[in-house]
Amino acid sequence: MLFMIIERFRNGDPLPIYRRFRESGRMAPDGLQYVSSWIDEKFERCFQIMETSDRKLIDQWIENWSDIVDFEIYPVVTSKTAAAIIASRL
Repeated sequence: MLFMIIERFRNGDPLPIYRRFRESGRMAPDGLQYVSSWIDEKFERCFQIMETSDRKLIDQWIENWSDIVDFEIYPVVTSKTAAAIIASRL
């Protein structure tokens, strides 16, 4: 399953996040896969896609970052999958 994760950098400050990432990497548990991410132009938020079959792994990963990042997590599907689901209803 895919998850859209919106990360809001505490105090709008990306430096602690980038420092920790440089020192420790993503710190994702086995079974949680990074897909892709985008940062807003003000460096206040990250929009990230992660994939896992176990939602609890996201919570484990968040524990490593929750002191410097606030998270929103949304289960998502690709546009192709959504189109296929909707097509059956048309």
